[in-house]
Amino acid sequence: MFLAFLCITIGANAQWQSLFNGKNLKGWKVVGGTAEYQVEDGAIAGISKAGTPNTFLRTEKEYGDFILEFWFKVDEALNSGVQLRSHLTDGRVRGYQYEIDPSARAWSAGIYDEAREGWLYPMTGNPAAQSAFIHNDWNVARVEAVGGRIRTWLNGVPAADILDAQDASGFIALQVHAVYSEANVGRKIYWKNIRIMTEGLEYETLPETGIAQRNCVPNTISEREAADGWKLLWDGKTTEGWRSHKGPEFPDKGWHIENGILVVEKADGAESGNGGDIITKEKYRNFILSVDFKITEGANSGIKYFVNPEINSAEGGSAIGCEYQILDDAKHPDAKLGVSGNRKLGSLYDLIPAPDSKPYRKGFFNTATVVVNGNHVEHWLNGVKLLEYERNNEMFNALVAYSKYKNWINFGNFESGHILLQDHGDQVMYKNIKIKEL
Repeated sequence: MFLAFLCITIGANAQWQSLFNGKNLKGWKVVGGTAEYQVEDGAIAGISKAGTPNTFLRTEKEYGDFILEFWFKVDEALNSGVQLRSHLTDGRVRGYQYEIDPSARAWSAGIYDEAREGWLYPMTGNPAAQSAFIHNDWNVARVEAVGGRIRTWLNGVPAADILDAQDASGFIALQVHAVYSEANVGRKIYWKNIRIMTEGLEYETLPETGIAQRNCVPNTISEREAADGWKLLWDGKTTEGWRSHKGPEFPDKGWHIENGILVVEKADGAESGNGGDIITKEKYRNFILSVDFKITEGANSGIKYFVNPEINSAEGGSAIGCEYQILDDAKHPDAKLGVSGNRKLGSLYDLIPAPDSKPYRKGFFNTATVVVNGNHVEHWLNGVKLLEYERNNEMFNALVAYSKYKNWINFGNFESGHILLQDHGDQVMYKNIKIKEL
């Protein structure tokens, strides 16, 4: 497969332009840090250095739509990447990155948003691409950045596919990642055969690959999502479709919309002590719910489902339902309460704990997913399953009986209910609230 891919992509084609002449670094310049770059045997070598942040060798030119191909070989102890459509602001390189990751995590060819949004396309859902990386040898990378879509390949294997609208153009750059151990100083990553195509792309883009696509354009539904049955639960602009759990109108305080983000405001940390919880106007039965959330320091909130406030609603407090816990585990005291960590981030609150080790990205938006299919329920975080359970059975009812919900009518066993975002008196941000009914 590897050799066949080389034959296909490295053939003669007048539309390709070389970005590296194999002799010197003409057309490139170092930014962001002080790691070194030099030419060795027809390749660019990036050399890790102590006491410097991430360093980048960037093109002097900027590029919009393109197909980019390059070979890379990396020391097993390093992490690296290639920046795409990137920019230098406040001394930092920001923008899309083709990940180079020789570690056991194996996320090479995933798409990371350097110094901005973090992971846009981690490789947890693409084991074929994870196994495509060749250790201690050359790998061949391909990137297609056309319009608002970026696709990647690793040694001919489709890896990532995103839609995003942050940048339509920018420079390309080779990263030497910062190192934090003296043992990793002086290690190298190599690039060669770096070439780009900027014209005739419609004739050279590869066919659809069938891998999952991620829509990173905030509060939108892509064509593929629409065809798959997804719809927005929040439009990113108005309060349409949502109301207070206490009445028919949206709260007149405690919540606001800012730049496509739904913000529950900081108050005194009490449950529904400010604007109160908000719920969907509709009820849902079987579904996949996806919500992006961002926690401020020490914050507490939650995403609830099977909420029926006309039956269960705490006087002066939150509406009652199964809760995907949203919490700063390190700073909020609730993380130390409950049983075996069942009040930590991602847990079924006060019932079933999420693992302590989970792919939470501090300071970034994270994606919470709840899957309900009949009595089977799953909690996911950033593409990783945290827990699953069955409701409407003796085991679930026993858990409820030993929880704070023991006195609520039919807790967790309703056939349907509203979806809720909780006001717990702390600032938490939400966006990309989507649902697929099953």
